[in-house]
Amino acid sequence: MKYQGQAIECLPLDEGLAELRFDLKGDSVNKFNTATLKELREAVDGLKSTPGIRGLLVTSAKDVFIVGADVTEFLSHFKRSEEELVGWLLDVDRIFNDVEDLPFPTVVAINGFALGGGMEFCLSTSYRLMSAETRIGLPETKLGIFPGWGGTVRLSRVCGADNAIEWIAGGEQWGAADALKIGAVDGVVAPADLRESALSVLKDAVDGKLDWKARRLEKVSPLKLDRIEAGMVFEVSKAFVAGKAGPNYPSPVAAIDVMQKGAGLGRDEALKIEAATFAKIAKTPTAHSLVSVFLGDQLVKKISKKASKEARPVKMGAVLGAGIMGGGISYQSASRGVPVVMKDIAQKQLELGMGEAVKLLDKQVERGKLTTAKMAQTVAAIKPTLTYGDFGAVDFVVEAVIENERIKKTVLAEVEGAIREDAILASNTSTISITLLADALKRPENFCGMHFFNPVPRMPLVEVIRGAKSSPAAIATAVAYAQAMGKTPIVVKDCAGFFVNRVLFPYFDGFEKLLLDGVDFKRIDKVMEKFGWPMGPALLLDVVGIDTGHHAGAVMKAAFPDRMGHDGRTPMDVMFENSRFGQKNGKGFYVYTPQKKGPPKKDVDPEVEGLLKAVQPGAPKEVTDQEIIDRMMLPMLLESSRCLEEGIVGTPVEADIALVYGLGFPPFRGGIFRYADSVGTSNLVAAAEKYSALGKLYAPTQQLLDLAKAGKTFHAGE
Repeated sequence: MKYQGQAIECLPLDEGLAELRFDLKGDSVNKFNTATLKELREAVDGLKSTPGIRGLLVTSAKDVFIVGADVTEFLSHFKRSEEELVGWLLDVDRIFNDVEDLPFPTVVAINGFALGGGMEFCLSTSYRLMSAETRIGLPETKLGIFPGWGGTVRLSRVCGADNAIEWIAGGEQWGAADALKIGAVDGVVAPADLRESALSVLKDAVDGKLDWKARRLEKVSPLKLDRIEAGMVFEVSKAFVAGKAGPNYPSPVAAIDVMQKGAGLGRDEALKIEAATFAKIAKTPTAHSLVSVFLGDQLVKKISKKASKEARPVKMGAVLGAGIMGGGISYQSASRGVPVVMKDIAQKQLELGMGEAVKLLDKQVERGKLTTAKMAQTVAAIKPTLTYGDFGAVDFVVEAVIENERIKKTVLAEVEGAIREDAILASNTSTISITLLADALKRPENFCGMHFFNPVPRMPLVEVIRGAKSSPAAIATAVAYAQAMGKTPIVVKDCAGFFVNRVLFPYFDGFEKLLLDGVDFKRIDKVMEKFGWPMGPALLLDVVGIDTGHHAGAVMKAAFPDRMGHDGRTPMDVMFENSRFGQKNGKGFYVYTPQKKGPPKKDVDPEVEGLLKAVQPGAPKEVTDQEIIDRMMLPMLLESSRCLEEGIVGTPVEADIALVYGLGFPPFRGGIFRYADSVGTSNLVAAAEKYSALGKLYAPTQQLLDLAKAGKTFHAGE
């Protein structure tokens, strides 16, 4: 049998064997889009109707097998009715079932990646071999859904319910050793031997040396668990996963529930349960938001790729300032293959910076993600120094000294004199204008901002700030260097606070206004954590450092006095004056006790209530939880809208991703403008009018007014 399409081809091999090969034209990877599924249907129909085929080898002509379904099509599918969604899912199921039910054995050679729908397809074959360098998995729960093309049914029958629950609920990618250990694959071979090894297994199956029919029977039959065993496995798992995922992420528990309901049924009936539940989960706001975040991430990467076209090569970097932040940046650069010189004026600080890098690497070794040899190689790629002696060889310098304009200007002028004229210089500042800092430089065109977020290894965002004189080459090189470090760069225009901190401080201002009205900060924290933030505003300020927040707040007040200015003493003033700096000195809104492992233990300090009363003018006001949310979120949203109006950030998508990646904005809400769209622009205008007495912080932007009048949303162009 021969079949030639744009994504799939079938061709005859010797001895009555055939090969089905995935090779999506015009794309660097294979994925299951509408066209590929249509061709797979046609190819499988051809295989079913062709006499004389004794076995089928499945391969990929690309460096990856199949990365999954085409996520760009998801949102259009999710707009269908539940009934239509179920029909679509069962149509795909029938294709995979027909592969599984072919009257001859099938063997798949998995290379590169087989994720999501790609892995679900692999599970439909009789045997699976993977390259030792391949990663496989079912990451759908990270998109707010779960495997809907037979993954819950087949994986639980192939490798057991407990292993299937771990893989599906966790949504992680797995390497060859883990896959082989649980039986998700039948063999692991060197990449060069993959095709021939798979062909050898296929021939053994054809010759009767392997009982492929017994294996297929097991996959289409009920799970081999009695009622008591099933109850223990599934109920315990649901309780554990529900506690870990939380109420805003329903898909992992739904996946386990599907496996439980289908455990005592045959394949086809179990697939119907999977499809029906998937359709319900796909219609949830969480699924829409998480898919939107995924697609937004892809768009931001495309924008970054375009922005980095004029980048100069960075073969060696340098970091000025060897504190926690400088050590983190140095680690990130060295661990990603770009050696770095780390300079400070004090040996103690250099030891602190190197200690931070070593600590981060040690954790990687402990978790088995890094060998000691690789750790030694990375440490050797960081060169601590007290002088500028090696700076003539560096291509890019990140200044990460104290957040003080005068000190930064002095250091930047010094280092400019020590580097080549074509080297790029960037300041890791969180609030200070890049245009202002450039006044100290002779080559301001080679200077820009590069705002990392703490802790550097964990926070994916880097804001690249374009100053008034920053050249395209400087921006492009900063973007490319951030990408080389494994970060997601977003280019923003220069202003106080740039984008992320500019919109964060109105959020803090909303918090302070609630405190002035006598609202308990502990209650505010609980409400905002329930809203979805990883920590409430009081705890966040303690983690950031109240002294840091107080200083940055003064910068924002000077830049935007109409909205971020304050009359009289504020709660932040009180905390700062009483040296309550947060976790760094053990007392802030809360008090902290260091722990041997993990973050310090948080406790309530009765003294704080008394301190705050000094700035609370009257009796506490009664506010609802929803009013707390509105008064916290509206200032952030309105300032984000102003940033869009002013071109500080380019698009609503970039703003959404910046806050999810930079602040931990609740991913299940999709970002600040996805959240705004879910509330509705007209409702937001009404809320702004309700709180107008609180000042210009709550004044609606013209953009919001126009959208509300037109009945549109921020993402209306999609």
